Amino acid sequence: MRRLYTLLIYCAVPFAFAAVLWRGLRERAYWQGLGERFGWGRRLSGAPSIWLHAVSLGEMSAAAPLVRALRLRYPDYPVVLTTATLTGRARARSAFDAAVDVRFLPYDTPGAVARFLNRVGPRLAIIMETELWPNLFAECERRGVPLMLASARLSAKSVSRYRRFGNLFRGMFSASSLIAAQTVEDAQRFVAIGAESARTRVVGNIKFDLELGAEVAKRGHALRASFGSERPTWIAGSTHAGEEEQVLAAHEELLAGRPDALLLLVPRNPERFEAVAELLSRRGWRFARRSVGRAPDPGTQVMLVDTVGELAALYASADAAFVGGSLVPIGGHNLLEPAALGIPVLTGPYDANGRDIARLLLQQGAALQVADARQLAAALMQWLADPAERRRVGAIGRRIVESNRGSVERLLELIEPWLQGPRPSPAATAASRAAGC
Repeated sequence: MRRLYTLLIYCAVPFAFAAVLWRGLRERAYWQGLGERFGWGRRLSGAPSIWLHAVSLGEMSAAAPLVRALRLRYPDYPVVLTTATLTGRARARSAFDAAVDVRFLPYDTPGAVARFLNRVGPRLAIIMETELWPNLFAECERRGVPLMLASARLSAKSVSRYRRFGNLFRGMFSASSLIAAQTVEDAQRFVAIGAESARTRVVGNIKFDLELGAEVAKRGHALRASFGSERPTWIAGSTHAGEEEQVLAAHEELLAGRPDALLLLVPRNPERFEAVAELLSRRGWRFARRSVGRAPDPGTQVMLVDTVGELAALYASADAAFVGGSLVPIGGHNLLEPAALGIPVLTGPYDANGRDIARLLLQQGAALQVADARQLAAALMQWLADPAERRRVGAIGRRIVESNRGSVERLLELIEPWLQGPRPSPAATAASRAAGC
């Protein structure tokens, strides 16, 4: 089965790479690190590394506390961070600068995987959430590299899909792999597709360990002052195509009663910034672009946030937050970031990417679910008219986040046996890498 999978991957890679090149015609950042997608890149020297993979922006943001904890506890190990997206790469570089080695994960062909592992020489591999790559996992097992799925999650729908591929995924989990699942249900689902129950643990959701210090709140207050402290301000974060239209319809209703209201509109993907700007222009909105660097004037109705790396501070600047990917069938994005800042949260009905978190916030009253633009506008009108209620709802969200922290420490306890022994010498590490292709 894996031979057939490998053949299909070889057939798919030219199309995937062509898509990257095509996107690069519009955004040249896609042409960065092209060789890394085939396993090329700088060869680390000396000590073996700790390698962590986070597929995109959300997973990279969730992984940041774990990366910092690993660097603090194991300073002699270089850390390699891989991702599959531009936004994930940008988040890693802004968070860690030159302190970690950031690169793209290679395509899952045997040659690309071998070249990548030769260059980074990991002593431990940590894969965030759910990234199951049969050739990568097999090569880690062949080299004796222990592999952990950290804060792992798996939907019931995914179990059925993986089961259709029979032994391809059932044989993927080796005796040296460990599943650190978010919930009991997630752990059971991984066992159902072939993970050993003895090598499966429940550690909670690492997203609760997000780091939003006083500096974020301070930046948020400064932003709010520049927007106009007295203006009712709400944010729609991480929005997608088909969602901005609903957000703008809600804002139009809101403006009928609160004509000074300001919307901070933050598209999820940078490549859509221009399309959203065109949408705003076409529909006659008075808007400003965050990238210009000027504060909105009193007549500005929408601030288009066409920058990256500011979302947390922008949440902190707002009276209420709608989190995108939830009014369209994307599955929703991270509700915990505004909740941790004490901001009341609004979300749509599509929550597959974080159903447990959405359910927890909704049941305990830290969030409201809206089905469409009209319900979104009604909820905003209610909250903007009642500051005391906003503070009450926001305080519930902050308490939920604080009471569910601890996943990073539990992950470190599982990681420690793999890293506490004597490290291989640089000569042994070099010899091990040279043994590969």
